[in-house]
Amino acid sequence: MSSPIFDSKVTRRKFLGFAGAALAFPTIIPGRALGLENSPAPSQRINLGLVGCGNMGTANSKAFLGLKDCQVVAACDVDKQHLKKMVNLVNKHYQNKDCKAYHDFRELMARTDIDAVMLAVPDHWHELVAVEAARHKKDIYGEKPLGRTIAEQQAMVKAVQENKRIWQTGSWQRSEANFHKAAEIVRNGLIGDVTRIEVGLPGGNNNSGNAAESMTPSDPPSDLDYDAWIGPSQMMPYIQGRVHRNWRWNYNTGGGQLMDWVGHHCDIAHWGCDFDNSGPSEIEGHGEFPPKDAVWNTCTKYRIELRYPRNITMIMAGGYEDIRSGVKWIGTKGWVWVNRGAFEASNEDWRDYKNLPEEMRKVKLYVSTDHRQNFLDCIKSRKATITPVETAHHSAIPGHLGLISMLVGRKLKWDVQTECIQGDPEASQLLTRPFRSPWKLG
Repeated sequence: MSSPIFDSKVTRRKFLGFAGAALAFPTIIPGRALGLENSPAPSQRINLGLVGCGNMGTANSKAFLGLKDCQVVAACDVDKQHLKKMVNLVNKHYQNKDCKAYHDFRELMARTDIDAVMLAVPDHWHELVAVEAARHKKDIYGEKPLGRTIAEQQAMVKAVQENKRIWQTGSWQRSEANFHKAAEIVRNGLIGDVTRIEVGLPGGNNNSGNAAESMTPSDPPSDLDYDAWIGPSQMMPYIQGRVHRNWRWNYNTGGGQLMDWVGHHCDIAHWGCDFDNSGPSEIEGHGEFPPKDAVWNTCTKYRIELRYPRNITMIMAGGYEDIRSGVKWIGTKGWVWVNRGAFEASNEDWRDYKNLPEEMRKVKLYVSTDHRQNFLDCIKSRKATITPVETAHHSAIPGHLGLISMLVGRKLKWDVQTECIQGDPEASQLLTRPFRSPWKLG
């Protein structure tokens, strides 16, 4: 397989120069026809494939369509309606009919003219699709949490590293100025030694407000390949209220609000304390759950206490009023709190952080102003993104371990180096899940 893009001096695939390729794959139309006069030459743009065309996939795809360094050439989904809408969206943007539709993601990955993929599939599909992409030498934009289990995340990290792929996680808050400012203040020691971190996430959902007909078994719609949608997870009767964007409220396919948000606020908490390659040693979680046979069975309230290096305690909670939404670092000299569109600190001077003396701002964190553009830039430079696969792995581990602690009902001890739960065989079994045949881990 030919090499991916490296820089503007190296041609990408050269497939445009072959008549066979011109027949087999979509034509890349000139940038001027799209109003892209300042775009790279067609042969230098990054060919992007989309896997997952639902809510998140559509949002990501619209963002990528607005960037001049890439061109979307393929889309894949097991729901024909979602796929049709996506293909129409792409073709309308480029004013052509070149976006090819796929039902099986493996066929899209096998295309040698595709450089990178955007993955926006439910959690239970993350590992299988990502590993397939890495093995086919695709660079990957994938959503958080990294994987359905810690074992699946480990397989993803291994595949990305072994195949030398560029990975960007959808933890886009790192590309927002207020989160960057807060984390850099903490890293520079302005609040002193951090003693406590409070991470406030949304409380969980239950199905009490949904119409009864959407929460009872029925035949799946003809446009949805439900067997393929369930994939490696345990087969369950089709229920409208737990597919598509509601997959996250059932542990067979998702992880509830805890795992939906751990890759956002816990990720930022780690960034501020330089824990991107570290993690907690002790974890104790408590939660409230619906009945096990409920359509939505993920925890509705949760509170997890974690012990980190340097004797730092993190409280991560959802559904409890004493932990404010967002991230708050508390230190020996002050505190900083940040959320989407909001910033507060014990010292008002920190609000204008860039105006502080340089000696107070010696630590400079990675800067990205556009999360998806950062991905494309790193594909060309072959440098790490702002949220590489290793970072995503460590950001999600506290959520996974917190959930396991809740399920077994006791405190866990975690070996950060070996990534093993110590002295608890029952809890250790929950680090992975069985795969429905014919799918296999890794």
